[in-house]
Amino acid sequence: MKGAKFLVLTGVLLLTFSGCERIKEAYSNLGKGPGGGPSAPAEAPVFAVNTTTAAQGQIRDYIALSGDIVSGSTVDAYSDAAGKVTQLFVSVGSRLRKGDPIAEVDPSRPGMNYVPGIATAPVGGTVVSLPAQVGMTISQAVPLARIAAGSALEIKLYVAERFISKISMGLPCEISLDAWPGEVFRGTISEVSPVVDPASRTMEVRVNVDNPGSRLKAGMFAKVRIITERKNNIVKIPAGTLIERLGEEYVFTVEADPENAGGFVARKTIIKPGIVIDGVMEVQDGLKADTEIVVRGQTLLTDGARINIIEKVPPLAAN
Repeated sequence: MKGAKFLVLTGVLLLTFSGCERIKEAYSNLGKGPGGGPSAPAEAPVFAVNTTTAAQGQIRDYIALSGDIVSGSTVDAYSDAAGKVTQLFVSVGSRLRKGDPIAEVDPSRPGMNYVPGIATAPVGGTVVSLPAQVGMTISQAVPLARIAAGSALEIKLYVAERFISKISMGLPCEISLDAWPGEVFRGTISEVSPVVDPASRTMEVRVNVDNPGSRLKAGMFAKVRIITERKNNIVKIPAGTLIERLGEEYVFTVEADPENAGGFVARKTIIKPGIVIDGVMEVQDGLKADTEIVVRGQTLLTDGARINIIEKVPPLAAN
């Protein structure tokens, strides 16, 4: 019995010694190649990226609003006497000259007959509204028709109180309408209310509208961009290229790899960003126009990382 225990203990010791030797041999071979010499250094990773070039041009800040197009000047036509409308001489859209007849009004009453009177246009223009209808009784305070004098059009806008400091007379505006998709019409701020509505906390602004070809009509709904700030000849890049880490703001520029002909590396470049409008960032310092920068894949990069340019994205438009 003692002999059997001795044999088992001896076997365990031999196995333990053999395992330790193998572990020691494995550690001693770390960093060695197949022949026992030092192994080759690992290849530096190559990151796939998209690039673009910094553009030089214009950047604009704006306030986006919407409103209805109205006639620049409207005048209401009234009857000189109260009575019943017996005849209309115009319809909505009719062009009138000053003095043209609008409606016949009969001031007769039960037991009293009078000669019907003719209400005329106080100004020349286009009939844009016709409240009067044949058979209705009106007073001198009820308008028969509304006339748009001239062809000028305006847009009524209401600016929130927080934007009032950016609004001033003469600011340019870009106008778009669903009726003319893809087209941009021009206008300027022509009137600014001196007061703020205490209920809505907004200020009324009117915009004169250029109307080439008379394609715009009163009553249309318009989307308006009031251009509040414009900077020319600045360097601009897509805002998504900026990286902010550890208090630094930088982008990765592209340089030739000095150790690999035909290859490229990314260089960390500190910049001073400016305003950001619609995903476009102004660069105030640290980057020149036409410098190639990484626009996609930059979050994994470090200074000097090797890169493989998959696609070159067209630069931002100058305007």
